[in-house]
Amino acid sequence: MPSLQQQLGQIDIYFFDQILRSNIMPGMRVLDAGCGPGRNLVYLLREGYEVFASDQNPDAIAQTRALAATLAPHLPAGNFRVEAIESISYPADTFDLVICSAVLHFARDDAHFHAMLHNLWRILRPGGLLFCRLASTIGMPHQHLGGHRYLAPDGIERFCVDEAFLISLTTKLGAHLVDPIKTTVVQNQRCMTTWIIRKPAD
Repeated sequence: MPSLQQQLGQIDIYFFDQILRSNIMPGMRVLDAGCGPGRNLVYLLREGYEVFASDQNPDAIAQTRALAATLAPHLPAGNFRVEAIESISYPADTFDLVICSAVLHFARDDAHFHAMLHNLWRILRPGGLLFCRLASTIGMPHQHLGGHRYLAPDGIERFCVDEAFLISLTTKLGAHLVDPIKTTVVQNQRCMTTWIIRKPAD
């Protein structure tokens, strides 16, 4: 029997919480946008979800393809694409769940951030769920560099959001929050916020 580590991999605990509460269910078509090596996909692949993934790094996609080939060999290699988030080329309304974990804070500026978010929203089906984790200024002082760019206490510059900005985005998208906005403050380093919204059903 596989160990818990083997079953779950290095899954984000806040993403796993959505599975535990049945907001993420078998039968969903899932895209991990900016998947990296597939850390959030181990459980989904094992449980037979229809999984897709994209990343602009070819090495990351190679690792995710290898992971899928081991855990879900029925999935086509073409489900795993080398694409930047703003360039993901699936048709509109394709996915029931879009995961974007620790990626949006790499936005170069507001225009790049909105291009990525718009494309994620475009490919999400009505009634679908967008799960995002990204850097924020909630809970810890950051050095403001201009716009939404900040220098965190860990010395890394990121595109950071705050609660007002996320609430404004939720309203503009016509979405609703699945959970209250939650932030993890990593002592003397950074803040990571979980933003989970649902697209209105037709």
